Amino acid sequence: MKKMAFTGLVLGLMATALVATSCSSLKKGPVGNLNVPQPAKSVDLDKYVGRWYEIARYEQSFQENCEAVTADYSKNADGTIKVLNTCHQDSVNGKVRTADAVAKVEDTTTNAKLKVSFFRPFYGDYWVMDHAEDYSWSIVGEPSGRYLWFLFRTPHPSAKDIAHVEKRAKEMGYNLALLRRTKHP
Repeated sequence: MKKMAFTGLVLGLMATALVATSCSSLKKGPVGNLNVPQPAKSVDLDKYVGRWYEIARYEQSFQENCEAVTADYSKNADGTIKVLNTCHQDSVNGKVRTADAVAKVEDTTTNAKLKVSFFRPFYGDYWVMDHAEDYSWSIVGEPSGRYLWFLFRTPHPSAKDIAHVEKRAKEMGYNLALLRRTKHP
């Protein structure tokens, strides 16, 4: 059961609401945004792929006690995106756990809405709510308002950059009091 719960690890991404609701053993977190907006801008998938470091998240049972969380995205030949999430259990030097998934673009007009699957054929929403023009940060959520991740290209972004992302998430209606900071070495 512990492996199954971790396999739901998302940073990002990701097998978010559908996975949590389809597994009765996973406890749902509180709703942190009652009126989730549409993603703010289009996503260039060539710029989005690569490594992301989770800086903060809404805590969920499938990610409980995860530190030094990363998400690695790469394009597959068939147009889908390979997802590899990594977590260090209980501390930044804890046991490494990984979860593989596949993502597919749901909204080809903006590429901001994806579906991610850790348990095929079940897919969960993964929305890139906003991102920096240079893809140095990304805010990820989904329509239920129960999931939120702050992702950066560096494990130690500046306080100014974190404050900017927090301000942006608050403007979109997210409750920042529910955020849990992720530790990185």
